[in-house]
Amino acid sequence: QVQLVESGGGLVQAGGSLRLSCTASGRTFTNYDMAWFRQAPGKEREFVAGIRWSSGRLYYADSMKGRFTISRDNAKITVYLQMNSLKPEDTAVYYCAAGRAGWSYSYTVGGYGYWGQGTQVSVSS
Repeated sequence: QVQLVESGGGLVQAGGSLRLSCTASGRTFTNYDMAWFRQAPGKEREFVAGIRWSSGRLYYADSMKGRFTISRDNAKITVYLQMNSLKPEDTAVYYCAAGRAGWSYSYTVGGYGYWGQGTQVSVSS
């Protein structure tokens, strides 16, 4: 059974940084995509950043480029999201997701069948 466990959320002042971690277990992820999504109160869940496990290719939402960096540790089957220059509008629950890799990379919720429990990120002004 696939499990995704996130950690690293918290409260930070605007301009600060946080690093989220997502450790996966339960299967091999060679043919999977992994991603971070976020959901703010009253808003839809949106794509933040992702990685195709087989190639290591990285994907970012345009609004996150330059501030957020996704990376991985193959041995630990862990994906990280380094978030810098945080803004109050980055406040959301951040979710780790995994899904079988398709022909093209999926930026939508529907492309992922496995989800973590979410970790709260709050940015104060």
